[in-house]
Amino acid sequence: MPKTLVVITGPTGIGKTEVSIKVAQHFNAEIVSADSRQIFRELNIGTAVPSKEELAAVPHHFIQSHSVEENYNASRYETEALELIDKLFQQKDVLLLVGGSMLYIDAICKGIDIMPDADPEVRAALKNQLEEEGLEGLRLQLKTLDPEYYKKVDLKNPNRIIHALEISIQTGKPYSSFRSDTPKERPFQIIKIALNCDRQVLHNRINLRVDKMMEAGLEAEARSVYHKKHLNSLNTVGYQELFAYFNGEIPREKAIELIKRNSRRYARKQITWFRRDESVKWFEPTDTTEIIKWISTQIN
Repeated sequence: MPKTLVVITGPTGIGKTEVSIKVAQHFNAEIVSADSRQIFRELNIGTAVPSKEELAAVPHHFIQSHSVEENYNASRYETEALELIDKLFQQKDVLLLVGGSMLYIDAICKGIDIMPDADPEVRAALKNQLEEEGLEGLRLQLKTLDPEYYKKVDLKNPNRIIHALEISIQTGKPYSSFRSDTPKERPFQIIKIALNCDRQVLHNRINLRVDKMMEAGLEAEARSVYHKKHLNSLNTVGYQELFAYFNGEIPREKAIELIKRNSRRYARKQITWFRRDESVKWFEPTDTTEIIKWISTQIN
């Protein structure tokens, strides 16, 4: 039987953890997390880390395994996760890759192109330019330096634009010249599953989850890392909104409202991203039995 990596993904709040545990138990598999924020040990409530009972039910990897202080990215994740996957496949025929971080999933399934290390001074200058002049100036700069990537990038995403600019500026070459867009071959079979449900149902799930996070102590958790708010690892939904509240920029209720809104927006972005991949098989989160049956037909 071929070694098989089963990817279980989908938007935030859809119920990936619950489904993946049932699937992993059926196939005697272990779970490799593909969540770019659950990987940080200082974050728990705001990243919806699996409970102690869930972590005990199935072995999990890359859950709270690194510090927010580390300069962690998808390229490093690709290297570390593939090493682990290779090791785990020596004992297992099936493994699960579970999470909603789009770049982390692509890193394992397709590979990340090798990029030059970013220059901190160039990045700082670009971020300062963003604060002083807004995003439009950076867009125009990217259009000049790399018109090819300008046509592809999400022009509303300052992080992507800044990353492309810093590589283009420090190397003197377009960022797109470092992108092969050619998937790397992997020595195992990859099966991709995405979970989704009615849009309003998903939005209600997200809103309720945010309320439960606040009840569980998300505000206190955010205060515990507030002094590190400048770190890229904390530039994420659930923390940035509360940081704005702590700064006195918005009231507490507004921060909660923004966490819900930004979570819903992120969910829509995830769904759009995963729908581009025609190899993905879609299921409702209640379809665990059907998911297990379908996986069985793919690996036997």
